[in-house]
Amino acid sequence: MQQVLDLIGSYVGEAFETAGYDRTLGKVTVSNRPDLCEYQCNGAMAGAKLYHKAPIAIAEELVEILEGGDAFEMVSAVRPGFINLRLSPQFLADYLNEERKDERLGVPAAEHPRTVIVDYGGANVAKPLHVGHLRSAVIGESIKRISRFLGNQVLGDVHLGDWGLQMGLIITELRHRSPDLPYFDDAFTGSYPEEAPFTISELEEIYPFASKKSKEDESYKAEALEATHQLQMGKRGYYALWQHILNVSVKDLKKNYDSLSVTFDLWKKESDAQPYIPDLVSYLKDKGYARYDQGALVVDVEEETDSKKIPPCMILKSDGASLYNTTDLATIIMRMENWQPDDIIYVVDKRQELYFTQVFRCARKTKLVKEDTGLYFLGFGTMNGKDGKPFKTREGGVMRLENLIADIGEEMYRKIMENHEADPEEARETARLVALSAIKYGDLSNQASKDYIFDVDKFTSFEGNTGPYILYTIVRIKSILRRYLGEAGDAKDLSSLTILPPLSDAEKALGLALTRFAPAVLSAGADRAPHRICNYIYELANEFNRFYHETPILTENQPAQRDSYIALIDLTKRILECGIDLLGFEAPERM
Repeated sequence: MQQVLDLIGSYVGEAFETAGYDRTLGKVTVSNRPDLCEYQCNGAMAGAKLYHKAPIAIAEELVEILEGGDAFEMVSAVRPGFINLRLSPQFLADYLNEERKDERLGVPAAEHPRTVIVDYGGANVAKPLHVGHLRSAVIGESIKRISRFLGNQVLGDVHLGDWGLQMGLIITELRHRSPDLPYFDDAFTGSYPEEAPFTISELEEIYPFASKKSKEDESYKAEALEATHQLQMGKRGYYALWQHILNVSVKDLKKNYDSLSVTFDLWKKESDAQPYIPDLVSYLKDKGYARYDQGALVVDVEEETDSKKIPPCMILKSDGASLYNTTDLATIIMRMENWQPDDIIYVVDKRQELYFTQVFRCARKTKLVKEDTGLYFLGFGTMNGKDGKPFKTREGGVMRLENLIADIGEEMYRKIMENHEADPEEARETARLVALSAIKYGDLSNQASKDYIFDVDKFTSFEGNTGPYILYTIVRIKSILRRYLGEAGDAKDLSSLTILPPLSDAEKALGLALTRFAPAVLSAGADRAPHRICNYIYELANEFNRFYHETPILTENQPAQRDSYIALIDLTKRILECGIDLLGFEAPERM
């Protein structure tokens, strides 16, 4: 199904060609003066230079040709040479009926689908998710869903941190607390227990305790470093403990990500990349890409056009230890070998931009990826409190993500129970869905790279540019459709209804907004910008609510016209539901 702008543009382009001009001058855009027209074409001004004619003269020629067609109810030439257009009601109705029949709601699938890996987890095992993990999870999930909807093969990867010093710290503290465990007995040759010797709560207490102690006690830190080394060398007991840490942590992480409706196709870890590191180091040396600098192995990535200094990408420290750079390069090798991605997208804090510049340049220079492989850094800003500083608990600590979700869920439950008599169990589920919309929409409605204020009062409001407002709009439409079907009989098939030409300005404005879904999704996908979906569905919700308040939908006397209204709002519901699904949340049946 053609996008409406392309369809209109083909008519205008054909008119240019009929008048003896280049048809590419017929490009049409949405008008920046909606008080004057719905669409505009500026091709006459570009044509004036090519054909040495006054732009208004060209525009007037075009108007003469276009006025006889069925697509427009108004075509006018405005000095110095704008062509203003307004769609005919019948043309709009025909387009909307085609959009209703299209399972993809007018959004074309990619002609050449790409394989995409989205790296948007980055959580560390043995640590709880906190609000700092929110943005990568929410933005990454939406980007995955949008790209997949556009027809690409998309894999989301959590990329867990499980192989650094934190493992050595936990093992060391466990040894101090429970030295008799078989994991610390070098003479033990039996099978280790299947159950972990700690719970997730104990594990989450052990790590910060050990981390703090290592900063105060040099000998303790040395123990932890040695334990890390022994683990990475494959010491049997430590490896078994590491596996316990991983199993307990991943189970808890999955529960927390599930509460955010965030899922991953791959639960890969830093440790999965370790087997690739020896060959990576040998390759970089043998091919002459790497050099030694004060004992460290590095790859130069600075380019002549750089306006500021870009340090070399370090592969090994002077003591031979690998770094995050090494692991990320090894992970790229693993991904290229196993999935051959066309694009890899990293959703991480924008403060890591320099780091990823080094890693991407190193990967390209050393030919770890193909020339046309896309490596994208999507850096996000900070989620701040009303004081403009990173979001904290009332006590000033870092808030656990599950506590944030629970707090907002309680706030939504309170609002629902205050305003309605509701079944408490149904109200709880509704509150969960609305809370998720508040959190995700509150984040995604901002451009990813910008810092934003997490304002609980604003984000949980049922008015304004918020997730609950969008859900309330969808629920309102569902209620109307239920009443319609109740009156018409449940056997009524909504898909059999036909949208008629609009009768009012509000009805036409809603119809025009519905035609803009495909461009919004395509733009969001091309630029990895979920906030454009938010902008679009907020505009659509506003247009629907204006139409709702001005139009007697169910009390319309003419059955065909009433059916047309129902078909129009059913399409609105479907598009809004598709939009929020791309953002990562869903609407309840009632609110």
